[in-house]
Amino acid sequence: MTSDEGPVRVDAWIWSVRLTKTRSLAAAACKAGHVRVNGDKVKPAQVLRTGDEVRVRESGGYERVVVVSRLVRKRLGPPAAVECYVDNSPPRPPREEILLVAIRDRGTGRPTKRDRRDLERLHGGR
Repeated sequence: MTSDEGPVRVDAWIWSVRLTKTRSLAAAACKAGHVRVNGDKVKPAQVLRTGDEVRVRESGGYERVVVVSRLVRKRLGPPAAVECYVDNSPPRPPREEILLVAIRDRGTGRPTKRDRRDLERLHGGR
């Protein structure tokens, strides 16, 4: 485990501390603008330093906010990974009880006008 030795890429670090599942997903998140360091969008090769604030937007709109406390290059186990950052993320919003989903029998064809109106009412329209 290397610690505080030389520069570390943002994509490698967020993968190493288990904020993303794979390194390629980390690089893709950087390219898509879902990763910010100290408020600025970054490229995957951006150099990270101790004390930087990293914001990673996850699916569903939730944003993880972490402050780098230790630089690492190799992927760590979950207990060791948590020690590499200070988590300042807001609490996750409560999960919806059960999403109401209209169930249609397979092979019934397109919904009728009445079916569409019922769907609109179900999803909060009118």
